[in-house]
Amino acid sequence: MFRPTSARVAIAVFGAAACMATLAAQQSVPPPLVTAQDLLSGLPSDGSRWLMFGGGYTNQRHSPLTQITPENVNRLVPQWVFQTDTAGRFETTPLLRDNVLYVTGPLNVAWAIDARTGRQIWQYKRELPPTGSLTACCGLVNRGFGVLGDRLFMTTLDAHLLSLNMKTGAVVWDTTLEDYSKGYASTIAPLVVKDKVIVGVAGGEYGIRGFIDAYDAKTGDRAWRFYTIPGPGEPGNDTWTGDSWQRGGAGVWVTGAYDPELNLLYYGIGNPGPDYHSESRTGDNLYSDSLVALDADTGRPRWHYQFTPHDLHDWDATEVPILADLTIAGQPRKVVMFANRNGFFYTLDRTNGKLIVGKPYVVTTWAKEIGTDGRPVILPGYVPDEKGSLTCPDPTGATNFWPASYDPAQHLFFVNAREVCATFYAWKQEYVPGERYTGGAGQRTNSPDNRAWGALRAIDPTTGERKWEFPYISPSTSGVLTTASGLAFTGDAEGNFLAIDSHTGKLLWHFQMGSALHGTSPITYMLDGRQQILVPSGTTLTAWGLSDIARVPSTR
Repeated sequence: MFRPTSARVAIAVFGAAACMATLAAQQSVPPPLVTAQDLLSGLPSDGSRWLMFGGGYTNQRHSPLTQITPENVNRLVPQWVFQTDTAGRFETTPLLRDNVLYVTGPLNVAWAIDARTGRQIWQYKRELPPTGSLTACCGLVNRGFGVLGDRLFMTTLDAHLLSLNMKTGAVVWDTTLEDYSKGYASTIAPLVVKDKVIVGVAGGEYGIRGFIDAYDAKTGDRAWRFYTIPGPGEPGNDTWTGDSWQRGGAGVWVTGAYDPELNLLYYGIGNPGPDYHSESRTGDNLYSDSLVALDADTGRPRWHYQFTPHDLHDWDATEVPILADLTIAGQPRKVVMFANRNGFFYTLDRTNGKLIVGKPYVVTTWAKEIGTDGRPVILPGYVPDEKGSLTCPDPTGATNFWPASYDPAQHLFFVNAREVCATFYAWKQEYVPGERYTGGAGQRTNSPDNRAWGALRAIDPTTGERKWEFPYISPSTSGVLTTASGLAFTGDAEGNFLAIDSHTGKLLWHFQMGSALHGTSPITYMLDGRQQILVPSGTTLTAWGLSDIARVPSTR
């Protein structure tokens, strides 16, 4: 019989100890950090990560990946499905790092999910006040994480900003933005710039005074605040009647863009309050319905452009700004592109806010053109009153917070547009803190003579001209993802996930998800050599990929 000698035992024990020490060391090594350079790099060519709301600071939502093509997209098959078991629908943009997905959901529930299997790694659930006391306008949702180092950042429905540990989901710090009982909430996906976390607050229908904040990513201390309604003595305060600035709304609930060369942040600002009653707040009501460019270090405004001065139709400018460098009239221009809720598409010089292109992309009855002064030329007869006035577009707008996409190779801007009109009413309303403060309402029309419908539209941002459209029988509220292989992924209102040829507008493939893709778009990434499309729809996440036989190179 073989008997181990003491030497052999010692070697075995030493080897086992060394192995255990190596394993322990591997387990104790923290996950790779997300650096500021990672964020600056945007979407990598290898598809290994998706680290922010718009894919990168430009918000283009355009992926360089080409494995899924117009020729093989009809062979997509589901890889896994993740169910939230939480009431409410997704409006999130998931993040991906080291094959782990980080996802926020309704009611401030969040997850880390294995991207290979859809298995939950951890879950975080915010202990919120009673839902009846929460005031987020249009659903108790969340639009996604920000990330830096080993920290995730999430805003909450009770107007806090949280830092979570990426590995465990544990809370690192918790900072109060404002008192939620006064109508404040936050649903925005944070934008991380350098060492700061940039967020905004919702509550434009509750008489808040909106703001954009920057917080130190390590400590949660506030670095600066920009009020979207100027106070007494500040430029623009005279655009509000009396003390109406104190409750003028102008919330910020859609993530902005960032230009590192100019060190400028670009954010769209929400509607003035009350929404519809003109006499309650005469004047232009700055900075409501504006795009503001802020110094990222200080929060000081560099310039602003107001799309709809003295808005009376709830046309927030809380759409996603998209940055690009274009050649216009033979000259290189640094631009910010913006499909606005008011029905106009804009291309602005992002260095100074000057208008380059301003053109309707849906039917607009309140204004047909933008004047040489950059202001819309208002048509008579569209001021809401108690009798009501029919106006196009409706309060939801020509588009809204669902993100558009831009293909820099084709120089095309893709947006889901709505052709919907409404009868707008207005009346005087007394302000009560924490209660809705709209001063009117809008009633959508959908008759044979005034049918509500929508379309995915491809727009040339140098001219505002439409290249093609893919029509829907009813308006879509889905965002758009485009890829370098010539695909546009989006959804319709009936729950279909769609793949469309981005060169022609031809429908290539669709799948009935059972619930509409609302307020967000898919993302795409590479996993073990396969391109995947992740679709947040209703209460589920579904990962899609090609079968092995479907991997053929693009012919484009």
